[in-house]
Amino acid sequence: MTDKLQSVLHPAGPDAVIISQFAWVMFGAGTVIFIGVMVLLALAVKRAPRQVRPLRWIAGAGIAFPLVVLSALLVWSTWRSAELAPQSSTASLVISVTAKMWWWEVRYHDPLTGREIISANEIRIPAGRDVYVALSATDVIHSLWVPALAGKRDMVPGRMTGLTLRADKPGVYRGQCAEYCGAQHARMALHVVAETPAAFDAWLARERQDAAAPGDAFLERGRQAFIGQRCAACHTIRGVAGDARLGPDLTHVGSRLHIAAGTLRNHRGTLAGWIADPQSIKPGARMPAANDIDGETLRALAAYLEHLK
Repeated sequence: MTDKLQSVLHPAGPDAVIISQFAWVMFGAGTVIFIGVMVLLALAVKRAPRQVRPLRWIAGAGIAFPLVVLSALLVWSTWRSAELAPQSSTASLVISVTAKMWWWEVRYHDPLTGREIISANEIRIPAGRDVYVALSATDVIHSLWVPALAGKRDMVPGRMTGLTLRADKPGVYRGQCAEYCGAQHARMALHVVAETPAAFDAWLARERQDAAAPGDAFLERGRQAFIGQRCAACHTIRGVAGDARLGPDLTHVGSRLHIAAGTLRNHRGTLAGWIADPQSIKPGARMPAANDIDGETLRALAAYLEHLK
């Protein structure tokens, strides 16, 4: 799947279509008014000075025209806003997203087992279905915005809000934190991956499983490096180590399209680079560099994480 353009003008869901219409109508109305003002300005400059009736212009252009235009826009936008999806947790699939500096924790309530499935920086949804996303934050104010699917919603520590997402067809839709939250705000992205219902169910079934066992000695070396490098102090790999929540859950990190909250494509090379020196990629990130790891062990650790799918 290729990433869709992050733009409100390329809608891929019913709410985004309405918001896109708002944008085009406002842009069109503003353009017409701008052209009208420029025409009047050109006429005023070109024509010889003459007496005008200021009250007529004040009443017509200053009161009547704005009143008619703004009233029409208000009525139309109110009518269209009523068609936006209700922000209700009655959707068949509920996902919890918690914003942290500078990444996203994603939790799915598994209807089959009743337990939570934890991921990070990527939201998987079935295309063609409403999905309710419960939003919260742990440190500062954040805001989730996936322009192709819905409007933005603020995430305030201590408060729960929600957002309904619906993708009309499968695709990858980029989202972004839309509220300045610190030094790496610009690199706090996430991706919504919409799949066919069958593909989503298959993905969810894989996510229920603990981490895959290493298939050879090289991957086993990587698993031991994960434990020996104290990665488990911040990260969890189910079936391997810990229940840490300071950093993203890595049980199925190899299945994600990106790492570091949308900063890097996910493959063995970027995993190794991120482990070795995250501060050169995302200064201020709370992940320390692995300064005491040799090159071969680093490659084994990256390969092990890549195979966790």
